[in-house]
Amino acid sequence: MPDLEEAWVAAQDISGGAGKFLRKHTTFALLVIDEWLLDRPTESMRGMLLEVMERHQGETAAVFCTQYQQEDWHQRLGSGVRAGAIMDRIIHNTVWVETGNNNMREHTALATA
Repeated sequence: MPDLEEAWVAAQDISGGAGKFLRKHTTFALLVIDEWLLDRPTESMRGMLLEVMERHQGETAAVFCTQYQQEDWHQRLGSGVRAGAIMDRIIHNTVWVETGNNNMREHTALATA
């Protein structure tokens, strides 16, 4: 997600860049967002996420890779109406895949020690 935010900020500095960014990121058959909510998104980023989720809803798939529990997402999105709207678009028609509490970095470190 940090890379997505960096690309979003850069797109806003170019005439027509925000629209091009949104068209690009909403036409992927599968959008994978790694490090989801690693950092709390800015207001601008929340607006972009809402637009991307709105355009993705029911048309394509998205995968969110995160270390945070789903019940913490609303608060990490800044709470409020926009956070609720983003969550609404994510949670409907969603398949949750819980991978457990295993940390692969720790597992690998122990295996190589």
